[in-house]
Amino acid sequence: MNDLRAEAVRIFGAGVAAADPIAAVTAHLGDVPDPALIIAVGKAARLMAKAAQARFAGVRCIVVTNYENAADLDGAEIFAAGHPVPDANGAAAAQAVIAALQDATGPVLALISGGGSALLLAPAGQLGLAEKAAVNALLLAAGLDITAMNLVRQQLSDLKGGGFLRHAAPQPVTALILSDVIGDDLAAIASGPTVGPIGTPEDAIDLLKGAGLWGNVPAVVRAHLRAAKPAPTLPKARNILVGSNAKSVAAMAAAARDAHVILDPVEGDVADAAQRICNEARIGTTIWGGETTVVLKGNGRGGRNQELALRIAVEAARRGWTDWTCLQGGSDGRDGPTDAAGGLVDQGTLGRITDLDGLLANNDSYAALAEAGDLLVTGATGTNVADLGVMIRRE
Repeated sequence: MNDLRAEAVRIFGAGVAAADPIAAVTAHLGDVPDPALIIAVGKAARLMAKAAQARFAGVRCIVVTNYENAADLDGAEIFAAGHPVPDANGAAAAQAVIAALQDATGPVLALISGGGSALLLAPAGQLGLAEKAAVNALLLAAGLDITAMNLVRQQLSDLKGGGFLRHAAPQPVTALILSDVIGDDLAAIASGPTVGPIGTPEDAIDLLKGAGLWGNVPAVVRAHLRAAKPAPTLPKARNILVGSNAKSVAAMAAAARDAHVILDPVEGDVADAAQRICNEARIGTTIWGGETTVVLKGNGRGGRNQELALRIAVEAARRGWTDWTCLQGGSDGRDGPTDAAGGLVDQGTLGRITDLDGLLANNDSYAALAEAGDLLVTGATGTNVADLGVMIRRE
């Protein structure tokens, strides 16, 4: 690894470290009432639960997380489930959570992090696992942002959009939330189990129609949305933000020294985002955070971070840049349905790929970066605050 690549990895690591779930939770436990039940959900659930257990020993604790982050934790019931597409293990975990909430005899501490939307699967009404999984796959392929996806998910769930609070009532709920949503809308993080819904059933229908997805949604889902009524008034909860993408970007800037920070989060389609990043990148170090989208047109493997890294390499070559490195990665260590966090590209990347145009057209960024030797593979980080990027240019 050359010096620019090593520096990019170091700076990215500072951003991931700033989202450490144990430190984030520990810093906010001082005024949390002693709970009778701890529920941790999301990609950072295990480490968030570990921090809470250190303060509240002996309290019943349920952890629901993705397979990559699942591991035994003394005193906790661990459920591993599918992400990004939900599975039967997520449905079983959701039923265990619902039962525990209904049996709670005192305050509930909820530890919420990104990924909870897929991991905690509690289909509403007559819906089942197959219908929820089908809708989730459609949403993921359509290039929608996380808020739009979670608006729909909430209307199909018994736990999302505040459903967690209904099952916990009359017990009070305090939630510590690690945000993977740009802008930190608490209703959108993990689809807001301890927060009110983003919209109504009618809003979900309008969104699906506007995205051209309504006709592809299973008939039972369409019937459910047509018949559903807006959620009733929810019990109150105390929701506390403990970590975010913006905090990680600030930590990266501090680690880089004299870095230029792209202040507005990088969002939208990856092709547009690549142009914007290259427009704003300066000689020296440029840092950003955000969460882009990809409209799937092929059947290749990859994710938004891998494709964005490739498109940055294409744009940098078009501009004639000759000495640069760019790292684009997911803070959770996993980009799409792959074992890579993203890409680590430079001026030599494109020359190491045989059929770049064909691979990009097939959304096969994983194969392209693997051929170039430019996959960013970190392993699961145990946290999740969306995506982070670093560009280092010498000329």
